[in-house]
Amino acid sequence: MANFEVIEREEGVESDSEVSSEMNYEIGTDTDTETIITISDVLEYLFCSRFIYYMYCLDIPQHQEKRFKVLKGREVHETRKLTNRDYVRKKLNCIRKESEIFIASKKYHIKGIVDEVLFLEDGTAAPLEYKFAEYKDKLFKTYKFQMVLQALLIRENYNIEVNRAYICYTRSNSLVKEIEISLSDFKKAEKIIEEILDIVQKGLYPKTARSSRKCVDCCYRNICV
Repeated sequence: MANFEVIEREEGVESDSEVSSEMNYEIGTDTDTETIITISDVLEYLFCSRFIYYMYCLDIPQHQEKRFKVLKGREVHETRKLTNRDYVRKKLNCIRKESEIFIASKKYHIKGIVDEVLFLEDGTAAPLEYKFAEYKDKLFKTYKFQMVLQALLIRENYNIEVNRAYICYTRSNSLVKEIEISLSDFKKAEKIIEEILDIVQKGLYPKTARSSRKCVDCCYRNICV
């Protein structure tokens, strides 16, 4: 398993909201309305928690074409040209798969896009993410959390055990790396989701990012104090 390292910013983490365009997606019932955040929102929060405050509480959109990610459509197009997906699935002992699945959870208040949901020979399932990137002998923090959140959604929606995930690095000859996912990973993800919902629902103003280097090219730097 690769080392779990924190990186300032990296490309290749796609925006769920580009496919499902409503940032403030809500699920309503007869008695309440609950905010549903995106996986991308969580990744923005990990970079700087104030992103969530400015986007949701002040409704100030970001005006950057890239933050954590490259555009989903371009990445999928390039990935498909470079990757033999059937070979990758066979290598992982996959007996069935579902592709480009939008999943939402009212329980966890989160939604996202999964490149592929793999159903494996041992009776478990796993998300598979294709990255138009090279493997750098380390696992980015955002990659790890993206896969944990996808696993959380799969586990709930398919009622199946998910204890690992896979990333295919298409610019490293379609190298596939396995990521172990534990119960503690799920609990950490749930805690972070709760922190984000507190900001959104209560209008809490979070502390600034610890590293001032993150502020240099931030689109909110002129209003952030």
